[in-house]
Amino acid sequence: MIIGILKEIKVEENRVSMTTAGVEVMKQNGHEVLVEKNAGSGSGFEDAAYVEAGAEIVDTPKEVFDRSEMVMHVKEPQPSEYDLIRKNQIVFTYLHLAAEKELTHALIRADSINIAYETIQNVDGSLPLLTPMSEVAGRMAIQQGAKYLEMPQGGHGVLLGGVPGVDPGIVVIIGGGIVGVNAAKMACGLGAKVYILDMNLDRLRYLSDIMPSNCFLLMSSPATIRKLVKEADVVVGANVVNGNITYQGVADAFGLEYYPIDDFL
Repeated sequence: MIIGILKEIKVEENRVSMTTAGVEVMKQNGHEVLVEKNAGSGSGFEDAAYVEAGAEIVDTPKEVFDRSEMVMHVKEPQPSEYDLIRKNQIVFTYLHLAAEKELTHALIRADSINIAYETIQNVDGSLPLLTPMSEVAGRMAIQQGAKYLEMPQGGHGVLLGGVPGVDPGIVVIIGGGIVGVNAAKMACGLGAKVYILDMNLDRLRYLSDIMPSNCFLLMSSPATIRKLVKEADVVVGANVVNGNITYQGVADAFGLEYYPIDDFL
């Protein structure tokens, strides 16, 4: 198979969909890899390193689309790429089509084969391609939350860890999965009083054995969320949203500021 690695063109996106090590593995398995010029530069992978690994460097995204059986991105195709996608071409990337009506229709018109990273599951239902980004998102959520508690950012001057004689900040994390656990680790490490809410009792029992003493595990319910959100300094939405509720809606209901973690990735 001819695999095309495209340069990311979404604003402030510096990742690349395949490292030089990945190219080497693809070549060992009999595939040909085309890499768009400077596709890896934002992540520290120069064109020469891709060539050394066995890839061919091409100058334009059009050439990648024209020659490849499968194209790979990190983020979803952008409008300038819609008309480059061919019939039966495999598009392998994060797609998040629920929020991308125009892109959805463009892929339907192209009659392409579209595989979204975020929908690939292990046999246990876990989402392996979302896990690394979930780890990053959880940890960054606390960094950003702590920043926006500072008075220069419009906060109330709350220090998450507190100081002797002053209570620590309260962090409420809704969801005990990958995002939630990584957010809790960061918040607990800063010394905050942390609540993780989840509806899976087995998950809560497991987390009670591994989380530090300043992390409290609670069964999630509307009443519990209503109570804790009013007390919290930082609220992290860390559960999978099925479409019937949004964190912006929760924030609006309680008069809170909502900062999507995608803004910081």
